[in-house]
Amino acid sequence: MSSTSTPSAVSAILSSYLTQLRLPAMAASCAAVAREAAASNLDYLAFLTLLLGQEVAQREQTQAARRLLQAQFPWPKTLDEFDFHLASSVKQAAVLQLASGAFVRARENWLVLGGPGVGKTHLLCGVGRVLCQHGFRVRFRSAAALVNELLLADKEHRLPRLLKQWRSIDLFIVDELGYIPFSTVGAQLLFQFFADRHEVASVAISSNLEFGRFTEVFHDERMTAALLDRLTFKSTVMVMEGESYRLKESLRRQANNEPQARQVV
Repeated sequence: MSSTSTPSAVSAILSSYLTQLRLPAMAASCAAVAREAAASNLDYLAFLTLLLGQEVAQREQTQAARRLLQAQFPWPKTLDEFDFHLASSVKQAAVLQLASGAFVRARENWLVLGGPGVGKTHLLCGVGRVLCQHGFRVRFRSAAALVNELLLADKEHRLPRLLKQWRSIDLFIVDELGYIPFSTVGAQLLFQFFADRHEVASVAISSNLEFGRFTEVFHDERMTAALLDRLTFKSTVMVMEGESYRLKESLRRQANNEPQARQVV
């Protein structure tokens, strides 16, 4: 590069180099960061640090967005939107501790029990989204969808490969366990799924059933006992009490003659 190159020519060449090196954030912000460095009288290393910071921040945002997409959350529910005043049986400090990811790093489980409409799915999605932002790989499935996926994989003789693939998921969220009865084969495959993740990677489960009623899902008492032994080992159990948020919202809208909007919590 000639020493007499104009600033605009140097900027264009630098942008070209950064693009070739696949550093798009640095290429896009290079000129602005250079002006900021010059105005602040920063040296070359400080300028380079600022520029690299732009690239790192952009990559972190892109990776977080990709993890959120791969998690396949059914609704964009966030933890900030969760009303802890209405869910008085849930301690905010305990939920925030879960959202820190400590239980996932320790390969522990999280079980949320409670009736319909009390906010179980919202809570699971909210914590799951925060964990995606923290760099954890999360996957969401309803229990019914998970069983169907396991049945199909078993039929196509790829179940071992699928279970091995899922071990790389740091937290697997299984929602609405107990709402729909499963066939004996489906229940056995679901047991196999949970057993395969035991002390390997974490699961988070929501259910409308007390532990004593899990035989309604798995049919066999000994299999149910073995499953609960695995699930509750080193786990956090939350019991959510109260009236259905959906029912209260529907009654409020009817009283105010408002359109009935579909709300899921």
